[in-house]
Amino acid sequence: MTIRTLLLASLFSAAATAALAHHGWAGQEEKVTELTGTVTKGVSLAGPHAEMQIRVGNDLWDVTLAPPPRTSAAGLRPGMIPIGDTVTLRGTTSTEPGHREMKTILVVPGARRYAVYPDRQ
Repeated sequence: MTIRTLLLASLFSAAATAALAHHGWAGQEEKVTELTGTVTKGVSLAGPHAEMQIRVGNDLWDVTLAPPPRTSAAGLRPGMIPIGDTVTLRGTTSTEPGHREMKTILVVPGARRYAVYPDRQ
């Protein structure tokens, strides 16, 4: 194999990985709902989407936010919502049975509001 072939293979592999990681709104319910729970993992801006995790009753919910630049532009950054705080989320839940994941449009910790997808409210 030539170096050019190896470079092209690496490029296509990286693009395919990024495409698989970014799932958009497919696999989410049509209906927008709200969840209120306790933060168990704070906001992370790593990866293709910002993330956090909350506990609602006995269930842990994975919270998928917007891509990091968009989440940060909405004013939401790591450390702004401490673990243990109560937060209300507005978004769409996964259609996969038993998969507790919400793609979030709005994050409301107390009186603050972070609209990570303001065009979807």
